[in-house]
Amino acid sequence: MQKQVIVVIGAGSIGQAIARRVSAGKHVVLADLRQENADAAAKTLNAAGFDVNTTTVDVSSRTSVQALVKTAASYGDIFGVIHAAGVSPSQASPKTILKVDLYGTALVLDEFGNVIARGGSGIVIASQSGHRLPPLSPEQNMLLATTPVEELLKLPMLQLDKVTDPLNAYQISKRGNSLRVMAEAVRWGKRGARVNTISPGIIITPLANEELKGPRGAGYRRMIELSAAGRAGTPDEVGTVGALLMGPDGAFITGSDFLMDGGVTAAYWFGELAPK
Repeated sequence: MQKQVIVVIGAGSIGQAIARRVSAGKHVVLADLRQENADAAAKTLNAAGFDVNTTTVDVSSRTSVQALVKTAASYGDIFGVIHAAGVSPSQASPKTILKVDLYGTALVLDEFGNVIARGGSGIVIASQSGHRLPPLSPEQNMLLATTPVEELLKLPMLQLDKVTDPLNAYQISKRGNSLRVMAEAVRWGKRGARVNTISPGIIITPLANEELKGPRGAGYRRMIELSAAGRAGTPDEVGTVGALLMGPDGAFITGSDFLMDGGVTAAYWFGELAPK
């Protein structure tokens, strides 16, 4: 009997937290852009009793993603995909954000949607930022959701004379992720598999701690203070939602986006965080 494989793309705290909840008794393939990041995360998971192998992946390269699929399939049936890789507005230019966060996610969904096992499921980590983008037109929604992967970055709405700010690129990318997952859920469903997005708010990770100290830190702290929860979230809380969506209790959920931000988006549209 083939072993079930969980593929974790992005070795950060959120991907690890979900993996801990869904990978007992399964084989984990942990992939990151940097081998040392994957190895460090695997050391922690192996010490906790998980069966983990590591590799590298560049989600903005189809050849690299295809190599990851081949590697993962060599261990057994690909039963779960946790896509938690990406770059933030403080880390990269609009061009890189669109290439990694938007195109890269579409590519991962495309390639793993060809091999995901019956009964399997996927999670894409999007962001609360996608919920703060003003509404797009039905045509724009359709284009982000269904344009063939290799044509996606050629869309007029994504050209760099229109998307000039890293935050705007990030918001478009994350909105695009949730739309893409909704469309991909139809294709994955034909294989008997499910896929959803989680859109976290400020989750305390090493990267978030850096962001809170950086140039956008004051804005992030204000979001936390004026949210209903009054605090940031934890990777384990995202892991709990991930476990629901990837497990039997979530068997009726696919093509959905789960916003978990402590009420920041509610305060942005209807509360004290609303733009003046």
